[in-house]
Amino acid sequence: MPRPILSILTHSRSSRTGLVLACCALLGTSSAQAGDWPQILGPNRTGIASDERLAETWPATGPRVVWDHLMGSGFSGVAVSGGRVLVFDRDGERERLTAVSASSGKTLWQASFPATFVPAYVNDNGPRCVPTVIGNRVVVFGATGGLRCLEAGSGKILWSHDTMALFNSKRAFKGEPPEGYFGKGSSPVVANGLVIVNVGGAEKNAGVVAFGLADGKVAWKSSDVRASYSSPVLANIGGKSQVIVAARLNVISLDPRTGKELFRFPFGRSGPTVTGASPVVVGDQVFITASYRFGAVMTKVVGGRLSETWRSDDVLSSQYTTAIVDDGRLYGIHGRQDVGGAALRCVDASTGKVVWEETGFGYATLIAADGKLLIQKTNGTLVLARLSPNGYHELATAKVLTGTARALPALAGGRFYVHNSRTLKCLEVGRVAR
Repeated sequence: MPRPILSILTHSRSSRTGLVLACCALLGTSSAQAGDWPQILGPNRTGIASDERLAETWPATGPRVVWDHLMGSGFSGVAVSGGRVLVFDRDGERERLTAVSASSGKTLWQASFPATFVPAYVNDNGPRCVPTVIGNRVVVFGATGGLRCLEAGSGKILWSHDTMALFNSKRAFKGEPPEGYFGKGSSPVVANGLVIVNVGGAEKNAGVVAFGLADGKVAWKSSDVRASYSSPVLANIGGKSQVIVAARLNVISLDPRTGKELFRFPFGRSGPTVTGASPVVVGDQVFITASYRFGAVMTKVVGGRLSETWRSDDVLSSQYTTAIVDDGRLYGIHGRQDVGGAALRCVDASTGKVVWEETGFGYATLIAADGKLLIQKTNGTLVLARLSPNGYHELATAKVLTGTARALPALAGGRFYVHNSRTLKCLEVGRVAR
C-alpha cells in the first residue's frame, strides 16, 4: 500500500529472467502489451519495466509535462493498459474509477460507487489500492472492501461484492478501527481466471478469497490471516505455482487454483504496526520487509520447507516501499517516512550485507528500467540514477510535484505517471527519437 503510515505507523540475470517468464505464464489470461503497467508494481509486480528505455538526463526544468489531470482524494497509484490510464480516487461521497487517454489526458469514461470510509489517522479518505487490469477487465478494491470488476473499454460494472459484509473482515484487533488503520490497502492479483484478494476474514477462514474473474463467484476461501497493506505476488518456486501474501501477522503461500496453503511463517506483530511492502521473490527465497522494529527477513523455500537465510532490523527495513531485485542485489529504502532519516540502500540479497548507502536520502518509491532507477521521493522530487552495485550515481533530479507524493508511480511507454492526491502528471522520461 502506498502510504505514509504517519505517526503510528541471489541469483543471476539469467535466473531472474526465468523467474519473470514463469510469472508471466502464471498470469495466463493477461493480455498486457509491451510498455503497459497494468497493476501495482508493473507487469510482474516487481517494480521492473524491462521494455522501457529511459533518457540519460533531463533539462534543468525537469521532464516534459505531457498532460495533467485533476484528482480527488486517495493514495491509489494508476494502472496503464491498452492506451488507457486507470485512475482510482474519491470525489465527495463517491469512489470513482476514471479511464483517461494515455496520449491526451482526456477522460474516456467514468464509473462511481458509494463511499463511506472515514479515516482514523490521516485526513485522506480515498481508496488505497492500484487497479488491476486483465484483458478487457479492470478490478478495483475500495477503502471499505468494495470489490468491483468493470469493462476496461466502457466502465460498465460487471460484478461487485462487499467483502467486509460477506466475510466479516471488519473485525480488527482491540483498538484498531473496523477497516484497519488506513482502510483496505492490498491490491488484488489475478491468476488462472481468478481474482485473489487478502480480504482478512480470519474468523470465517477467509483471510484470502478467490473470485471468478468472469462472474465474480467465490471459487475458494482460505486461511485465518488478517488483512495487511501488502499486495500478493505470483511466483513459481520449486516448480510450484503459488501466490504469496504478506498478511497482518503471517506470510503465507497458497496454490492459486485451489487456495491450499503451501507454507507460512510469522511476520509482524499486533498493535500500531503495518506491513505495506509486497513480497519479493529471489530465486527460491522470499524477502519481506517492514519497519516498526520487526525489520526484514529472507527465507529460503525448499520442498515446502523453510529456513531463514538472514533476518535483521538494520539492513532494509522499509515502511512500505517494495525493494527492486537485480543481479542478486536488493535496492530499496531503509527507514520510515514519518520519522525522517530514510536512506537509499543496495543490499546483497544472499547475505544481508549493505553494499552501499546514500544516507539522508528521504523516503521514496522505486522503479527500475534500462539499467536505471526512477526514484519518486515523497517530497515531490523525481530522481534518475544508475542501477548499480558500485554506489549511488545520480543522473538527473527535478521537483515534479508540490506537497507530498505518496501514491505509487507508474511507467509505461516512456511516460511516468505520478500524483499527489490533487494532480496526476504524465511526464516524458523515455528516450526521444531524434
